[in-house]
Amino acid sequence: MIDPAVKQELSGYRQSIDNIDAALVHMLAERFRCTKAVGVLKAKYNLPPADPAREEYQIDRLRRLAKEADLDPDFAEKFLNFIIHEVIRHHEAIAADLKD
Repeated sequence: MIDPAVKQELSGYRQSIDNIDAALVHMLAERFRCTKAVGVLKAKYNLPPADPAREEYQIDRLRRLAKEADLDPDFAEKFLNFIIHEVIRHHEAIAADLKD
């Protein structure tokens, strides 16, 4: 049997985690709304879907932020690379749709 005080403390942490997860989802949704607008602009002016210089800058920036926040910079980079991959995929799809 779990001590009620431990159970209550665990429940509080889990509620915080649930709230943070919800905030992350909403923040990612907003980020992708912005990157969709970028994708439309790039497609309209025939710009490439990827911008390696911008991606490198963002990775360096996020690694610095992660270090400051005491978060593993390698994890932060993997997370951003996943997002970048999805953004590029969306930009390619937007460009293909505008050509049709």
